[in-house]
Amino acid sequence: EVELVESGGGLAEAGGSLRLSCTVSRFSRFTFEDYHIAWFRQAPGKGREGIGCITSRDGTTHYADSVKDRFTISSDNAKNTVFLQMSSLKPEDTAKYYCAALLRRGSLQTITTLAPCAFAPIFELWGRGTQVTVSS
Repeated sequence: EVELVESGGGLAEAGGSLRLSCTVSRFSRFTFEDYHIAWFRQAPGKGREGIGCITSRDGTTHYADSVKDRFTISSDNAKNTVFLQMSSLKPEDTAKYYCAALLRRGSLQTITTLAPCAFAPIFELWGRGTQVTVSS
């Protein structure tokens, strides 16, 4: 099945920046542009939080309020890669960050609000995550 691999995590100081990458591979009948790609994060002892998502076909993005105006999601369709540019990092951003893929089909052909791509149970394809730690 389709594979997703995150990279770019590490240690940053408060106020600093990091860029995460999610590379998607092993496509079969579908292509990169057939998917919405979402970013989630999970801190120890907490639930998985939806950060935002991108529809790679047209570049439409949605963001959670907690990261809006600080994080930016973009894609390089030629490289089958989605990026999460994180700026003005805060200690509360410390978490393991995951990307996940959701096929564009049926009622999910388009996404007009954050809610669907922040709902982890509907995503079947996940990466293994990359750790982001922000010091104070």
